Amino acid sequence: MKTFKDLEFKKLPDLSGIYCRIMFENGFGASIVKHKFSYGGDKGLYEIAVLDDINGSPIYYTSVTNDVLGHLSEDEVTFHLNKIENLQSK
Repeated sequence: MKTFKDLEFKKLPDLSGIYCRIMFENGFGASIVKHKFSYGGDKGLYEIAVLDDINGSPIYYTSVTNDVLGHLSEDEVTFHLNKIENLQSK
């Protein structure tokens, strides 16, 4: 199980925040961001989106969410990473 501490964030090219992408063996992944335009970013919180493994694009049809999840603490990011990692394989 991956946790927030396992994530390797990179700075966004415009230096407005940070991002990380992670893929799981089940064919899903996650994009985690924190910047001035992300939900909660102005409060130091994170936003997460579920990704597909074909082209790494956000997908909106999982039991985790049908949108992006914002205003997340580090512990909440870990919680949702676990849910994404445990989705049924595609």
